[in-house]
Amino acid sequence: MLSPIDEIKSRLNIIDVIGGYIKLQKAGINFRALCPFHSEKKPSFFVSPSRQIWHCFGGCGEGGDIFKFVMRVEGVEFGDALRILAQKAGIELKRQDPKLKTERQRLYEVCELATQFFEKQLEGSGVGKEAKKYLLSRGISEKSIQEWRIGYAPDVWQGLSDFLTSRGYQKEEVEKSGLGLTTERGSFYDRFRGRIIFPIFDLNSQVVGFGGRIFKDKDKEEVAKYVNTPNTLLYDKSRILYGLDRARMDVRKKQVCVLVEGYTDVIMAVQNGFSNVVATSGTALTSYQLQILKRYSENLLTAFDMDIAGDSATKRGIDLAQKQGFNIKVIVMPEGSDPAEILNSDPKSWEDLMEKSKSILEFYFDTAFLKIDSAKPENKKEISKILLPVIKRIPNKIEQSFWIQQLANRLGVKESDVSEELKKVKQEEELYGLEPEEILRSPVKSRPELLEEKLLVLLLKSPQNMNLVLGEESFSPRAKIILTVLKDEQKPNIGVEEDYFNYLFLKSEIEEIEEKDIVPEIQLCLKEIQFLKTKEKLDTISQRLKEAEFNGDVQAVNELTQEFHQYSKELYNLETV
Repeated sequence: MLSPIDEIKSRLNIIDVIGGYIKLQKAGINFRALCPFHSEKKPSFFVSPSRQIWHCFGGCGEGGDIFKFVMRVEGVEFGDALRILAQKAGIELKRQDPKLKTERQRLYEVCELATQFFEKQLEGSGVGKEAKKYLLSRGISEKSIQEWRIGYAPDVWQGLSDFLTSRGYQKEEVEKSGLGLTTERGSFYDRFRGRIIFPIFDLNSQVVGFGGRIFKDKDKEEVAKYVNTPNTLLYDKSRILYGLDRARMDVRKKQVCVLVEGYTDVIMAVQNGFSNVVATSGTALTSYQLQILKRYSENLLTAFDMDIAGDSATKRGIDLAQKQGFNIKVIVMPEGSDPAEILNSDPKSWEDLMEKSKSILEFYFDTAFLKIDSAKPENKKEISKILLPVIKRIPNKIEQSFWIQQLANRLGVKESDVSEELKKVKQEEELYGLEPEEILRSPVKSRPELLEEKLLVLLLKSPQNMNLVLGEESFSPRAKIILTVLKDEQKPNIGVEEDYFNYLFLKSEIEEIEEKDIVPEIQLCLKEIQFLKTKEKLDTISQRLKEAEFNGDVQAVNELTQEFHQYSKELYNLETV
C-alpha cells in the first residue's frame, strides 16, 4: 500500500502543481521560468516532468520535489505542505493524534475557531447586528459578508479568549495567534474588542490573521480606526496580500492585478465583478509581495493616494515595483474618494477610471507639472528632482530616452542637459531596502566539488565516454556512488544521494555543449581534479614535515621528504601536460 506521500506524488504532476503558482515555458523536454525565490531577469528555474523535480540554477540554487516547492513558496512546514497537496490530490489524510499536531496546525485551528466566533457575534448579538447594518449601508451585500466571513468582536475583555480556552486551547496559543495580549501585571485580554472583523486569508484560503475596524461614531476620535494582527508564525504583513487567494487565477487570466489599500475596496470590487483586485491593507508594497505577484502578472494597476513629491511608504513601494520591472499604471480617482465609495455609487465609473489609467511615468509627469509652475526657473530644478529618479529606474534605454526627451521639451531645456543631470542621480539602495530574497544564495561549493559535478554532468550527457574515467581515487564518496551507477547502467539504488542524482540528470538535460567539446572538457576536469588532490596531499605532507622537524624525528623527516618530492614531481607533470 502506498504511503500518503507516494500516493500524492502518483496523483499530482509537478508541472500542474508548480504551474499553479508561476508561469512555466516549455524548454525542450523540460520547463523553465523566472525563479520565484529570488530576483532575476533570465529564467534559471527548471522543472523536469520526467523526474518530477525542480531546481534553480541561478542565484538561490534551491531544488526538490513538489513538497519542497510548496513548503518554500507557501512558507510552511512539511506537515502543512502535505495537507495542502493532499487536498489538491483529493486524498483524505488519517486523523492525527492531537499531541502530534504541529504548532502551526494548532494556530490555524485557533484562527478558524475565532473566525466562527466573530461570524456568530455579527449575526447573533445586538451590537453585532448594528455592525452588520453598518456594513450593508456601505454597500457590502449579505452574500459578500458571508463569502468574506466578516464578523464582529464583542466589546468585552475576554469574550473570545474564554471561548477558545473552553475549546481546549491555551492562552499562550491565543496570544501566539495574535488574538490575545498579556499585560505587565499578567492579566490577559482580547486584542479585538468592539470592532468589525475582517479575516485575512493565505493563498490556500486559510485564516491567518484579522483586521478590526471601528464603526461607531463615538469611537472614531478615541481609538485607532484599524487594529491588525501583529506578525505571527502564520501571518506576516509583508508577505500577505488581502484577497489574492481568490484573485490570483483571474490576475493570471487577465494579466493585470489591481492594487487597492483596504479590505472593503477589495470586497466591493469583487462584488461588482472586478475579480482581479487585491489589497496591501494600508501598508507599502514589499519585495516579498512583489515576488508573489510576479508569479501571476507583471502588470499592476494601482489605486493609491500618492504624494509624488514626498517620501511616503506608498511611493517607495511603487518605486520598488518599478525597479523590479513591473509595468505600472495609476487609476486617478476624484480627490477624497476611494474605490469602495466609487464602486458603491457607480460601478461603471470605476470601469471608466481603470480604462483611463495612466502609466506611472505619465502620472508622475502630469502631477508634477500640474502642481508646480514650470514657467518659473527655480521650479524647473524642483520638477527635475522629482522626475529624474523615476526616469533613472526605467530599465529599457529606448523608453528612458523617450522620457528624457519629454522632460527636456516640457521644461524648455536642452536634452543633453537633462541627460547630464540624470547621470548625477544615484540609485540609493537604502530607498528600496535589501530584498530578503537576495540574501539567499546557493551553498558555496569548493573547486573540487564544482569540477566533480561538471564531470558527472558531462558523463550523463555522453555515457559512451565512461572509459575515460579510469581511476576513482580522486573522487568524493558521493561521486564514486554516481560513477558506479553510471558504469553499471542500472536504476540507482543510492539512498540519500537520489536527490543529487536527479539534480545532475536535470542539469545534464539543460546543459548546452557541442559533442566535439565533451571529451576535451572531461579530460580537463579529470586533470584539474587530480591536480587539486595532489596539491592537497602536498600541503598535508608539508605540515607533517614541519611537525617532524620540530620534534626532531629524523626518520619521519626522511620519509616525508621522499613523499614530498614524489608528489611535487606529479604536480609538476600535471602542470606541464
